[in-house]
Amino acid sequence: MAGIELKSSAFDDHAVIPRRHAKDGDNISPPLTWSGVPEEAAELALVCEDPDAPSGTFLHWLVTGIDPDSDGLPAGGTGPGGHPHRNGYGERGWGGPKPPAGDPAHRYFFRLYALPAPVSLPDDATADDVHRVLDREQLASGTLVGLYQR
Repeated sequence: MAGIELKSSAFDDHAVIPRRHAKDGDNISPPLTWSGVPEEAAELALVCEDPDAPSGTFLHWLVTGIDPDSDGLPAGGTGPGGHPHRNGYGERGWGGPKPPAGDPAHRYFFRLYALPAPVSLPDDATADDVHRVLDREQLASGTLVGLYQR
């Protein structure tokens, strides 16, 4: 399976996510760019999750329906055709990092999936729901990991 290269101008892979993108900062989604999307992709889906959350994997962002011909998202954007779902905070769209005070840095996995057909996920999908569908359907994916500690 081919890989998608996923990057952000706000932070490097496995580096600290700036506070402006955190829930306790300005809560603006980070800018993202990508390359290597397969030509046969009909849609892109973007996920951000924290597997280090005390209650289990926490979904910070889910956007489906992103145009496969796009090459990124600006800060605060969901992309052409993008449909933002509810996050683990119960809000639509981006919900930035906010690990418990005193916890070691949490890891935030941004994953972009290229899909062969439009995907249907419930508006209040959990991280498990997302993986059950996207991991099975994907043509390719790319991952970027950010760190955040309060």
